[in-house]
Amino acid sequence: METLPPKVLTNARLATMADPVAGRGAVVMGGETVLWAGAESALPTDFSAAETQDMGGRLITPALIDCHTHIVHGGHRAREFEMRLEGASYEEVARAGGGIVSTVTATRAASEDELLAQALPRMDALIAEGATTIEVKSGYGLDIDTELSMLRVARRLGDARPVRVRTSFLGAHAVPKGQGADAYLDDVCIPALRAAHAQGLVDAVDGFCEGIAFSPDQIARVFDVAVELGLPVKLHAEQLSHLGGTALAARYGALSADHVEYATDDDARALAASGTVAVLLPGAFYSIRETQQPPVAAFRAHGVPMALASDCNPGSSPLTSLLLTMNMACTFFRLTPDEALRGVTVHAARALGLTDCGVIAPGKRADLAVWNVETPAELAYRIGFNPLHQRIFGGRTC
Repeated sequence: METLPPKVLTNARLATMADPVAGRGAVVMGGETVLWAGAESALPTDFSAAETQDMGGRLITPALIDCHTHIVHGGHRAREFEMRLEGASYEEVARAGGGIVSTVTATRAASEDELLAQALPRMDALIAEGATTIEVKSGYGLDIDTELSMLRVARRLGDARPVRVRTSFLGAHAVPKGQGADAYLDDVCIPALRAAHAQGLVDAVDGFCEGIAFSPDQIARVFDVAVELGLPVKLHAEQLSHLGGTALAARYGALSADHVEYATDDDARALAASGTVAVLLPGAFYSIRETQQPPVAAFRAHGVPMALASDCNPGSSPLTSLLLTMNMACTFFRLTPDEALRGVTVHAARALGLTDCGVIAPGKRADLAVWNVETPAELAYRIGFNPLHQRIFGGRTC
């Protein structure tokens, strides 16, 4: 790809997520990288001959990052939506043969081209709101071939669109009907993980630690293999009950512990000590009408970074909007708008183990979002409205 010459974005409001910028700001991009950002009055003379673009006073933030999605899957689960409205709980739906296992059937029946075609509109919706980095999980195959197919499709998504995709192997997502959990881990999950790693398809290893899925000891077996392979781990933890998943994630130095509605103050301490990000998923909280809120006050008190993500999936969070995710986090969990924006930028990057994005600073990727708003708070304040003016991916508008 041709290297882009330096370009200066002027007359902008900046929310860099790094250093505060008061008043009129500017950003200098060179190739795929940010060269400089700050108050326009302090713009170095080195860039006086560079191309400039007047941003009309618009807000520039880091591009958004969705650090937890399941966008590659077959079919939908609209009937389960109806069942929950009729009074069934998420756990009751799963135990009745619905939930994750029903999506497994549809995913196994779809070709890779079909899975790609179904996933692209979901990804396009996220991109349309300023996302440039999206995590995609496997976990709806529960056999070796389909788990690998899902990860291949995830990689193809990154080729099909100007977006960066990070993959997570989620073989420990559910136990297939007719199999025991330990036998499934031995015969399918762990061999699939080894195969995915050998084929370069996996960036991190995830699991679902819950009464309807896997115990902490069973997840630890998967994590031990991840450690052996040199792969970072993350975990669906404490969503429906307190099973000890958050403490397990902290013990393994996980990138993130996700959901965490039933996490405790001790869990928050453990996450802070391990440097693990708490990923809050208000879309699932909303969709399954949860009442147990994550311990935001404890996370704040102990300095646990809080990321936000769509958790886009066909059952518990059919959500493809990070802007709505931000609003939900503020409304349900009482995050501040600044915390919400950090949750889909700098903290989301950390939840994926990325250090080159999520902030606007020299040396970071020029992944930016330009908004038709006056203040960052407007991004979390509006409902069902997309104020994106321009998305910049690696220094290119797209």
